[in-house]
Amino acid sequence: MYDSGKVITGLAIFVAIICFPLWYNVINGAERIPIPLMPKDQKKCVAPSDYMRKSHMVLLNDWRDEVVRTGEREFQVIDGKKYEKSLQNGCMNCHQSREKFCTSCHTYAAVTPYCWDCHVEPKEMN
Repeated sequence: MYDSGKVITGLAIFVAIICFPLWYNVINGAERIPIPLMPKDQKKCVAPSDYMRKSHMVLLNDWRDEVVRTGEREFQVIDGKKYEKSLQNGCMNCHQSREKFCTSCHTYAAVTPYCWDCHVEPKEMN
């Protein structure tokens, strides 16, 4: 093979450049995916965890619309348990730390929710 030294050197430089972002994050201790603080005394939410992770914003928007437009404030899940459709009186009863539950994930995802523009911000209980 002709110029095998140059080819190997070129491949090594190419691999180093391609892998640079990975090594840069490893060396600088890139931010890890946050694990939200879950309530210790509650085992179930109004929907399965997978759904809540992906679609909680849809559920909250639907609840907001139903409460404001029809006054329907009660949500019943399959097992018959009823929950109040309320961010402050429903969700925050179980997820008592806004900082450890909401903010940690939203900051990581670079999302700025507008929930607290209208709702009263909860006082941290933990």
